Amino acid sequence: MIITMAFHPRGPVGPGEVDSVVRNLIAVHSLALASLPVLFLGTWGLSRRLAAADRLAMAALVLYACASVVVMNAAVFDGLVAPNLIRKIVAATAETREGWRMLFNYNFQLNQAFARLYAVASSLAMVLWSAAILRGGALNRGLGIYGLVLGPTTVVGVFSGRLNPDVHGFGLIILAQALWFVVAGMLLCRTRDA
Repeated sequence: MIITMAFHPRGPVGPGEVDSVVRNLIAVHSLALASLPVLFLGTWGLSRRLAAADRLAMAALVLYACASVVVMNAAVFDGLVAPNLIRKIVAATAETREGWRMLFNYNFQLNQAFARLYAVASSLAMVLWSAAILRGGALNRGLGIYGLVLGPTTVVGVFSGRLNPDVHGFGLIILAQALWFVVAGMLLCRTRDA
């Protein structure tokens, strides 16, 4: 996901850049789609490790599964539908170009809605996992505290409109969450070996 956001095209596209931008959009979003099952397997392992009678970790896994489906939709709209719409806009006649631009804008709005929903749902899942970490003591308390700060901060940022799911805002969300997931994965590996 970090690679996807790092190489995601930004800004206006000139006529000579259309083919490379379209290829880039398809490539980075295909990578994001391919990473989703891997991320889910990691969260499943995390949830199994944090499993307790309160079922916080399992609730987090269910919420994250829903978030994964949502972000899959965002990636499809931005990485597989948008490139075709861009090609249609470039090839359109003066009479049909505005219609294609309207469809492109609608596609963008759908992508943004799914990205917002992912940001909120995945953040809430992180809050539940972090609460399970603090309640059960299975992993480092610092990770739990980080998740309990990051999750609500992200949700408030999205709902207040201060954190938009554009390339920069969504990239920031992905980077902050990736830090949590990488540390959780390292801790899981360390506790497994111990």
